Amino acid sequence: MNFNENIDRKNTRSLKWDGMKNLFGREDLLPMWVADMDFRPPKEVSDALKEKVDHGIFGYTIVTESLNEAICDWTNTRHDWSIKPEWLLYSPGVIPSVHTAIQAFTEPGDKILVQSPVYTPFFHMIERNSREVAISQLILKNGRYEIDFDDFEKKLGSGVKMLLLSSPHNPAGRVWEKEELIKIAELCKKYNVLIASDEIHADLVPAPHKHIPIASLDESFADITLTFMAPTKTFNLAGVQASFMVVPNKTLRTKIAAVQASDGFSMLNTFGSIAMEAAYRHGGAWLDEVLEYIRSNIDYVKETISSQLPDLDVIDPEGTYLVWIDCRKLGLSDAELKKRILEKGKLALNFGHAYGPGGEGFVRMNVACPKETVIEGVKRLQMALGE
Repeated sequence: MNFNENIDRKNTRSLKWDGMKNLFGREDLLPMWVADMDFRPPKEVSDALKEKVDHGIFGYTIVTESLNEAICDWTNTRHDWSIKPEWLLYSPGVIPSVHTAIQAFTEPGDKILVQSPVYTPFFHMIERNSREVAISQLILKNGRYEIDFDDFEKKLGSGVKMLLLSSPHNPAGRVWEKEELIKIAELCKKYNVLIASDEIHADLVPAPHKHIPIASLDESFADITLTFMAPTKTFNLAGVQASFMVVPNKTLRTKIAAVQASDGFSMLNTFGSIAMEAAYRHGGAWLDEVLEYIRSNIDYVKETISSQLPDLDVIDPEGTYLVWIDCRKLGLSDAELKKRILEKGKLALNFGHAYGPGGEGFVRMNVACPKETVIEGVKRLQMALGE
């Protein structure tokens, strides 16, 4: 793959490139915000989709045993997690799946715990379902986020019904270690809290770090866990809308499937099904290459900011292609930080206050793009925040 290729995405109905006017109020920005890549997916995926287009019939689609097998093979090979086909449920996306889980296993007014700063839709999903957000804030220590387990347990004991776990964590980039995951699960067992684990970034973890599905660590953990995965972040397929849930507990699986059925929202579209299988069967080599390329981009951002913008601190991501940058030493308010980056730097980033308590004064930069874009993005950040 030529990841240095600059592909013109303007006027292609791209949220990242064509949606800036709606979100930021202007179009003259370099987009390094929403989490999709500026890379083509594996050729085998495009070829499979072209073959379907050439066939020319786009009727109702079934999930095949071949797709189930591809997913099981992938989780086993990439994550050392042996899952069974009957554990799988399908959905257009992780966000719809989490909405379904909230509706299936909690009631209006129930508390759902998140670990902030965290992926902004976590808050929206809870609030739009009339549930209450409970927050256990992560601790930034020596450039790395840690869980405050005393506070975490206190919040679980306050009547929380569900934990929304971001693993790997977005935007902090943490890949939770085995000991941390065991402690999380043991505490959730203790307080009878269901774990809804968003693992959409699971594949985007380069060595030496390794993603561990929390449900893979113990049968008792699997019994209280709903795991949400997808090929969409991994292979830049968000627009085809395809994801799956892994639910080993039959009682939980039956209940969430019933809510899906009542919503009429449990089918994969034709192209999503095809793309998912092709990606999991043939995308391994592509993924290994893209992880290496992204790591090089991250290293460039870290090194350049360290030398050119010493008041900024880059939180080195262990996973994801999202770089979380601490701008608090500048002494700017969130409004001032946003104004300077948008107006002076003409750069579209995600601003940290949207990620909840602990996100104030940070920005999130997406580096899954050609190196030329990364170089220009850092240059614009210097223009906005430099002397």
